[in-house]
Amino acid sequence: MTESIPAAGNGAAQGAQLSVHKMYVKDASFEAPGAPAIFQDQGQPQLQLNLSQKVANFAENMYEVVLTVTVTCRIADKTAYLAEVQQAGVFGLANFPQEELQTVLGTYCPHTLFPYARQAISDLILAGGFPPFLLQPINFEQIYRDQRRGAEASEAA
Repeated sequence: MTESIPAAGNGAAQGAQLSVHKMYVKDASFEAPGAPAIFQDQGQPQLQLNLSQKVANFAENMYEVVLTVTVTCRIADKTAYLAEVQQAGVFGLANFPQEELQTVLGTYCPHTLFPYARQAISDLILAGGFPPFLLQPINFEQIYRDQRRGAEASEAA
């Protein structure tokens, strides 16, 4: 899949190209350390979600983006399960100004990977014997903006 990104009025390069070459699960793990006893525990599950992203430029105009999604469920101070998926993709990005390149890598790429990571996490949790888990949509543009503001604030200090 190759997509031409129209140049914005702020001096963006003409003919910026984005292509998705491959999407794959780089790593997946599931742990239920208290099973089978944890299935008998009563209590309100406490869920914790962690997201992280790594970007590696491994060839000219080729980037591997790895979105890591970790879900930890605790019941009464015991870990019921921990599920983690590293959903990766290889993206071709050509003719992007540096600022726009970073924005695409920080927003579009994880947004593209997220539905696959969400499904993999859900499948792991269900296969582990726990109730279905639906990870809500994530606004990667807002996360990226917040990270940029934080970085700019630390540079100014």
